[in-house]
Amino acid sequence: MVGLGYIGLPTAALMASRGIKVHGVDINQKAVDTINRGEIHIVEPDLDGLVRHVVRECYLVADTKATAADVFLIAVPTPFKGDHIPDISYVEVATRNLCPFLEEGNLVILESTSPVGTTERVKEIIDEERPELKGKVFIAYCPERVLPGNVIHELEHNDRSIGGMDEKSTEQAINFYRNFVKGELVATNARTAEMCKLVENSSRDVSIAFANELSMICDKAGIDVWELISLANRHPRVNILQPGTGVGGHCIAVDPWFIVSEFPEEAKIIRSAREINNYKTEWVIEKIKNAALKFEVKHAKKPKVACMGLAFKPNIDDLRESPALYVTKSLIKDGLEIMPVEPNIEEHDEFQVYSVQEAREKADILVFLVSHREFKKLFERGIDKEYLSFVN
Repeated sequence: MVGLGYIGLPTAALMASRGIKVHGVDINQKAVDTINRGEIHIVEPDLDGLVRHVVRECYLVADTKATAADVFLIAVPTPFKGDHIPDISYVEVATRNLCPFLEEGNLVILESTSPVGTTERVKEIIDEERPELKGKVFIAYCPERVLPGNVIHELEHNDRSIGGMDEKSTEQAINFYRNFVKGELVATNARTAEMCKLVENSSRDVSIAFANELSMICDKAGIDVWELISLANRHPRVNILQPGTGVGGHCIAVDPWFIVSEFPEEAKIIRSAREINNYKTEWVIEKIKNAALKFEVKHAKKPKVACMGLAFKPNIDDLRESPALYVTKSLIKDGLEIMPVEPNIEEHDEFQVYSVQEAREKADILVFLVSHREFKKLFERGIDKEYLSFVN
């Protein structure tokens, strides 16, 4: 398993728990050392006990270098470069690093969310590096579709789309996933499987964009958007999602750009949704700055503003592409006195992280950017100071 992050480590641990010997590879030495102690470097329910068990039983070992194996899984980042151009360099490097260990009959599976055609690129690299194995290594694509905070359950129970470079590769990959996945394993080809993952997240992004756009309309119209959505969703064929601070995470906030980049003329709705969700974050920043200015005018002092939540979704520690983190950094850069609050992390490289209690005692304005369970308890007890909430 190449890549021991938010997807790679849970996948490695789940496989190991089914009696599969797993050699996990990651370039982060600190993460490798942590895993080999039977500990975890990310926040994910039930993962700590699972990793502790499989490491103790010697079914999972982490390293910074690959080794010979029967099956190679790649779960490395696929960010984008400037102007939202997909960057598959991590996939390319990971593939090249595996090539010296490949043997005839091996199975290589790409799990990283990738632009259409990336699995073909994996095959090209293997053919270039190991021409004697051309046509003798099975290659497939199988994206995850999990929800942070429920990853272990969903890795095991969700259906999977599996697309090989040929029918035999698809068959081999399906047989492999049967060892630890209880969901339905649906056969397709690699390009369709790649697009399927992008479409799933783009569909979500479009739906969220509608909710976020609606929230801004309601704000201008003086309408409670939460009440409106609750009423509208009583229609048997309406299901409006909840608006928020924007859209974050390494999937929904990123994957639509992979489609837009490759199909710029056709992907008009997908592009618009991305722009709306990004704009919502800027809109939130302006609302907070306006509230701070009103406080200053009224009280003749600049307020301490607590930004409640930094993660991209509730009850996790994942800050990737987080709109809440972007809001916080932007406000700090603009000179506001900000108290960042994130109960799921202990520290941040760029600023001090405050506790919920410190924010409650010292902040003049509470700004709720993420609906963590700890914050909901504040509302249950009652909030006795000024606050803004962009989440429900």
